[in-house]
Amino acid sequence: MKPLSGLDSAFLYLETPETPMHVGSVHRVRVPARQRAAFLERVRRHVASRMHLVPVFTRRIASLPFDLASPVWIEDREVDLDHHIRRARLPEPGTMAQLEALVAKLHAQPLDRERPLWMFYLIEGLATGEVAWYAKVHHAALDGAAGVKLAEALLDDSPRGRRIAPPRARVLEATPGMGDLLGAAIAKSVAEYGKFLRAVPDAARILTQGVSALSSLAAPAGGRRRGLPIGPATPFNVPIGAARAFATASIPLASVKRIAGRHGAKVNDVVLAVVSGAVRRYLLAKRILPAQPLVAAMPVSLRAEGDSIYSTRATMVLANLATHIADPRERLEAIRASAGNAKAITLRAKAVIPMDLPAIGAPWVLAGIARAYGYAQGVKAFPPLANLVVSNVPGPQAPLYLAGARMLSWWPVSIVEHGLGLNVTVESYCGSLDFGLVAAKAAMPDVRKLAGALYDAHEELEKIGG
Repeated sequence: MKPLSGLDSAFLYLETPETPMHVGSVHRVRVPARQRAAFLERVRRHVASRMHLVPVFTRRIASLPFDLASPVWIEDREVDLDHHIRRARLPEPGTMAQLEALVAKLHAQPLDRERPLWMFYLIEGLATGEVAWYAKVHHAALDGAAGVKLAEALLDDSPRGRRIAPPRARVLEATPGMGDLLGAAIAKSVAEYGKFLRAVPDAARILTQGVSALSSLAAPAGGRRRGLPIGPATPFNVPIGAARAFATASIPLASVKRIAGRHGAKVNDVVLAVVSGAVRRYLLAKRILPAQPLVAAMPVSLRAEGDSIYSTRATMVLANLATHIADPRERLEAIRASAGNAKAITLRAKAVIPMDLPAIGAPWVLAGIARAYGYAQGVKAFPPLANLVVSNVPGPQAPLYLAGARMLSWWPVSIVEHGLGLNVTVESYCGSLDFGLVAAKAAMPDVRKLAGALYDAHEELEKIGG
């Protein structure tokens, strides 16, 4: 029995039918022709042989009656791999657009909380002859960095694979009763309240510094804006339904590094500039580009070196996308300054940002917040704090193999929320930056147009000198 952290349990209780809280990825996989017919069973055996390496595979949640407190992880007594690893097939002709549409449909489906919170799909029928592999795991179980660690445990660096020591016999304790669960919640809450009280002075000081430093985030060029940064109204910032749209794009990592080197920027700055340029083009084409710059919510990992815990260790910062600036060089410079300041403030605050919350009453509070926020967005009570999410996750640069088959791509599939209906997540893999664009259909049904604009924005940045 292991209590969920407050941040992890928040992803459970902020979940609604319109806003499932799982993350995932989709990959093209080159399977040798002679192995295709039996590849699904081969993958099931492969996963079965490595389930002991990754706690996510074998644990499920156990909740208190009436949701009195946050749940705990317990070991599932029998994981049904026929349920968790499934086959799907694209209709002819098997285009990328059809694959993206199927992934969008699968990603809109919530995970079953009575089972371990993960699903894999082997998708056949691509016209190119490859198969696709779509994986999703609840955000309560891991964040982007932990997802990479899960993949490293599941995948190999050669088609031959590696020798894995067999698991020890599972020794399962009795299923915890209400008294066990409540006792764990009380002990956890006492400890977390103590941490909160000790952190209050430092948190207040850093919050004051952060608000001051970010006060000009949403200001036009040359000006300042008092108070918290607020994004302008856009089509992305609306109440959403359950339907999703998904699109992919891939850009050479070497090119992005060259652009960054010419301008004294980081790869993440160039990623933000590519997204900014694409969003600017998309909104200009619709003649609805706001005069005020769009604001991106940007996840920042708070993991210490060597931290391999399967949990969430991240927070969000805000970055100015400078979409009001027409010149791509000036836009990149503005983004570099904004993203650097935002990340520096967050890293200074790392010691006092809570990764946990008191457990008692948390489900009621968080579920109430989710319902209230959805209603507030429905009546447009709040202006958007951010316009979209942009996340950049460093991934493996050497080719990886699933049950002997090479993975050719790594497109992330992430989360959207009420009022934040567009998420652009990037995974670097094997010399490529693979973009996964997830949108609520209510916010952006034509997300493939934005994916196409990413290539134009990248080309624009390539053309500017240092």
